[in-house]
Amino acid sequence: MSTVEIRNLHKSFGKLEVLKGIDFTVESGQVVCVIGPSGSGKSTLLRCVNLLEQPTSGTVVVDGIDLTDPDADIDAARRHIGMVFQQFNLFPHLTVRRNVTIAQERVLKRSKGECDHVARENLEKVGLIDKIAAYPPQLSGGQQQRVAIARALAMNPSLMLFDEPTSALDPELVGDVLSVMRKLAEDGMTMLVVTHEMGFAREVADRVVFMDGGVIVEDGPPEQVIADPQHERTREFLSRVLHPGV
Repeated sequence: MSTVEIRNLHKSFGKLEVLKGIDFTVESGQVVCVIGPSGSGKSTLLRCVNLLEQPTSGTVVVDGIDLTDPDADIDAARRHIGMVFQQFNLFPHLTVRRNVTIAQERVLKRSKGECDHVARENLEKVGLIDKIAAYPPQLSGGQQQRVAIARALAMNPSLMLFDEPTSALDPELVGDVLSVMRKLAEDGMTMLVVTHEMGFAREVADRVVFMDGGVIVEDGPPEQVIADPQHERTREFLSRVLHPGV
């Protein structure tokens, strides 16, 4: 069963058409990595999946709910979609524990005890249980991003969206975040990941989607799209990314 079904998706900002008729599915349990140059529409596609951006036309169906239907309960649907951004978006004045419990309390109406249990479970999962009483400014960027992942997981999503989750991190901190994402993939989480990390896409993705100019140019298993791309534009992009300066 498809977790995400996108049909003929268009998105314009004024006269600029950013998405030009995207057709796209993500099956339950799949990890799909979206790659491509800046400005190709990758992040806009991701933000249309949970309606952070309102599509100009087309349909977005998540877990059988058509989010583009005017009668859809968007808030209810979003509860099943976790999102991790480039910037960590943590509350700096709240402890790690509170950052992970606040949405559980307010949105899911869980008891304080249950919220705390779920927070501990997910901080354990991302290797940060020892930081539960710390504040975000006391953590490295990589640690903050792992807290952001724990916060998203605490809402029990059926789908996780990652928008270039390592791009704001120092290179030596990237590995810790990617290893958490790798573990999520092994545990069967459905993931849609916009990334520049080709090694991660090659190792972890079931499918790699290459976007350019607001369209999907190529879509297939990583051994095809990354190792043996069929389209000249994909080859050109990957040669620059994998062999910079050559």
